[in-house]
Amino acid sequence: MTNLQIPFNKPFLIGAEIENISKCLGLGSLSGNGEFTKSCEVWLKDFMGSHEVLITNSCTASLEMSSLLLNVEPGDEIIMPSYTFVSTANAFVLHGGIPIFIDIKESTLNIDEDKIEQFITNRTKAIVVVHYAGQACNMEKILHIANKYNISVVEDSAQGLLSFYNDKPLGSIGDIGCISFHDTKNIICGEGGALIINNQKYANLARVIHEKGTNRDHFLKKLVSKYSWIEKGSSFMPAEIVSAFLYTQLTNSFEITQKRVNAFNYYLTLLGNESYKKYFSIPEVPPFSKHNAHIFYVILNDYFDRDLIINELKKFGIYTTSHYEPLHSSPFGSKFRNPDQYVVTDKVSKKILRLPIWNGITKELQERVATSLLQVITTKF
Repeated sequence: MTNLQIPFNKPFLIGAEIENISKCLGLGSLSGNGEFTKSCEVWLKDFMGSHEVLITNSCTASLEMSSLLLNVEPGDEIIMPSYTFVSTANAFVLHGGIPIFIDIKESTLNIDEDKIEQFITNRTKAIVVVHYAGQACNMEKILHIANKYNISVVEDSAQGLLSFYNDKPLGSIGDIGCISFHDTKNIICGEGGALIINNQKYANLARVIHEKGTNRDHFLKKLVSKYSWIEKGSSFMPAEIVSAFLYTQLTNSFEITQKRVNAFNYYLTLLGNESYKKYFSIPEVPPFSKHNAHIFYVILNDYFDRDLIINELKKFGIYTTSHYEPLHSSPFGSKFRNPDQYVVTDKVSKKILRLPIWNGITKELQERVATSLLQVITTKF
């Protein structure tokens, strides 16, 4: 129907990334942990107010480091939502951890904190919360439960940079936070992540794990004459060129986020009419959450065929998409004990429709998305 395409995602470039990459090349050090890596870590540490920040090659790597830091062993149970990306579970399963999948709340698509406590056992090692779409989980309730049973909290804040729980940045609240800079996120470097250490007892070990299990960090600080293998670890740091790119984005991250928030709010204006509730629901923002507008979605009502809507919107040149397939019913995830009833997760996974939102999307394009969505819904059903 139209040749003008509206992609679901469009990576945003500041324009100065090449300048920093050129500086990186001029410094003559392309492996990790150089000047730009340190600058990224300082920026994030200052923003988060954390004890330690380590730049990693992905949020998956940060989650895997979390598993090592918590010393996850075979049989340890890790509570997490079923509605999340596979990395949330894989990071702990790799070390013998058993994911205990919990349903989500329809209002935020975050883990249902009211269900967590009933699934805690003497084998529970950690609660992993996922801040879906940059919307904060109810961290006060979750930390209360964790403290009551003396278990750790890991924040999978892959989507949450520059989102807040009250006045605290997501990723800075639990014992450990994990952030993504993947191409699909708000702040990007292609592939990359960060590990946020908020519990000081993990700070020294995190450096060792990050340095492939060695005390190379102490060697570089001239605290030892040579370094050696002292603990489990792996190659978790990105190349310096990646950090040079990332530093450009971080130093412009507030402006990037505000543009996305403006686009999110305009979708609310376009699709928030009370009469549209017979077609779909739109995201709710809890009073304790200040989000970064990572995703704008609608949850279609039961009688709509999401895949049909996606295909019809493509005819208008508009690319929308679903999201996660539930882990509890996946071929591998179904092998684990699934004690909860996943009513919301199952519904959301079938009815969520994510709309295009990216830096540079204009109000005119958003109006076309909203108009086309309503046209498809009202004419095809």
